[in-house]
Amino acid sequence: MARLEAVRLLLVFACMSGFKLFQMDVKSEFLNGIVNEEIYVSQPPDFEDYKYLEYVYKLKKALYGLKQAPRQWYERLSHFLLSHEYERGKVDKTLFIKKVGSDIILVQIYVEDIVFDSSNAKLCENFVKAMQGEFEMSMMGELSFFLGLQIKQSKEGIFVCQSKYCKDILKKFEMEACKAATTPMSTN
Repeated sequence: MARLEAVRLLLVFACMSGFKLFQMDVKSEFLNGIVNEEIYVSQPPDFEDYKYLEYVYKLKKALYGLKQAPRQWYERLSHFLLSHEYERGKVDKTLFIKKVGSDIILVQIYVEDIVFDSSNAKLCENFVKAMQGEFEMSMMGELSFFLGLQIKQSKEGIFVCQSKYCKDILKKFEMEACKAATTPMSTN
């Protein structure tokens, strides 16, 4: 899983390079992971076969809640990207880079979210087609919300804030009507 620091670095690189960040979302990402080991599960409630109550199911694909599911999904996705001439980052293993001539495309993986940018719009289009051809994915468009960060991309730069996150926290703890203060506690 990508760390928040890696996402911040990607934002900085995109801002400095004048790239436009885009986002894709994988539908049922864990169901895309193929299980490489023998895993058995008991018959789920309301789906028992009463003739064979002692039977269990052998999994062919990962399930939600299975501790191997995220690893299996990442392995399948990384194998797909590596087979399409992407290189895995040396420090951040969730960053994939592909160079085509003088152009570059960067792909950052965070569980079911994929953030990418490129110096060439055609590379982005090819990436989207390849991913949607292999996996069930939806193109979210320009990156605007990711990991609790609200992201606004413009010609002046990339602006990041967490006002929605703060409002959600206030709502969760029923503090929307609390008195606002510039400094939450006494300065002395």
